[in-house]
Amino acid sequence: MGTGDDMKHNMEEMKGKVKEGVGDATDNERLQAEGMADQASAKVKKAGDDIKDAFTDDR
Repeated sequence: MGTGDDMKHNMEEMKGKVKEGVGDATDNERLQAEGMADQASAKVKKAGDDIKDAFTDDR
């Protein structure tokens, strides 16, 4: 995985954590859910990149 992709996914995950935290602090369930979804999306993207890397490193 490229460094740029890694940074982008980490930033997306951090953005999700911030959204979730703000949602917790303000009792905003929609914002909490968006934050959790952002985090999950970033983790799935990271996992996909890891799988891609595993296949390209073996060749």
